[in-house]
Amino acid sequence: MVEDKDLLVKIRNPETASYGFNLLVRAYQQRVYWLVRKMVIDHDDANDLTQEVFIKVHKYIPGFREDSQLYTWIFRIATNECLTFLNKKRKRFFLPIEDVSKELTQKIETSPDLSGDEIQKKLQKAIVQLPDKQRLVFNMKYFDEMSYEDISEVTNTSVGALKASYHHAVKKIEDFLSQ
Repeated sequence: MVEDKDLLVKIRNPETASYGFNLLVRAYQQRVYWLVRKMVIDHDDANDLTQEVFIKVHKYIPGFREDSQLYTWIFRIATNECLTFLNKKRKRFFLPIEDVSKELTQKIETSPDLSGDEIQKKLQKAIVQLPDKQRLVFNMKYFDEMSYEDISEVTNTSVGALKASYHHAVKKIEDFLSQ
């Protein structure tokens, strides 16, 4: 895998910019897709949002100042795209958060793309019941094994608030699973 610094050098060189961006997409596409997919559940929505993320990355990478790691910057864009998508969905259909959770739960049940035994499906159903930010924090910490410091960079939230959010998410999931 190409180092982030090498990717940025290639992207910033007009002669290798397209090649460098293609390498960046190859390096991060799958991780971004799964981050998005865990939030929106639906494969087609996740594909569309992943594409939107890389369109924004392409547009804004010239201004990337390297204050953060490249992947946390890309994940921040992906996170914002997910939250915007879910908010638009609620507003478009005037749905309360519970109805969006029900819709996502239904997709877990009916999606041929999601495999797993009953325990895994029950865990996914518990996760979609969480508020968006808690779900995001839980997914990043539990599934992506990101550090609180990296999650803090992505979400622009303090480490203390993230730890509290993760703790509340775990408690809600435990309660859901014990029902």
